[in-house]
Amino acid sequence: MQRKVENQPLAAVGHIWAFAALTASPHARAHYDRSQAVGDGHVAALRNLYNRFLSQLHHCLTTGETYRLERAFPVPQHPAAA
Repeated sequence: MQRKVENQPLAAVGHIWAFAALTASPHARAHYDRSQAVGDGHVAALRNLYNRFLSQLHHCLTTGETYRLERAFPVPQHPAAA
């Protein structure tokens, strides 16, 4: 059995933050679309996007660096066609 603990207010804010980013950021939208392309549903893709935002916020706060879009959403590398 697995215990699930979730901070409901934080989860609600994260859902709104990720949803708003879909229209405001083409990079966030591309990340969301890639999540859905591999089979994630809407809520899972939003959660994945929110987790990306949180990890970048944590990185910025712990290192003192400013937010960099290219670090938050790197361009995926596609293997060359043979």
